[in-house]
Amino acid sequence: MTQTNSEPTLADVVARLDKLSTDVERLSTDVERLSTDVEKSNDKFEIYRQANQSLVNLAFGLIASATVGLVVSLIFKR
Repeated sequence: MTQTNSEPTLADVVARLDKLSTDVERLSTDVERLSTDVEKSNDKFEIYRQANQSLVNLAFGLIASATVGLVVSLIFKR
């Protein structure tokens, strides 16, 4: 009966470390890319929020102007 040696050699360990190093570098690159994408998305949402707020302010201004105009015209009709 022959016994197989299942312990890894130094070359096996070095090869696995190289593979892990490559995997970590690739993951680091992916995280940096995703971080940049998130920053771009945050900028887009901030611009959308500001535009939406400006539109709401404009709508309230128009409603207030129309109301004042209507009240003034009713007062001067008397």
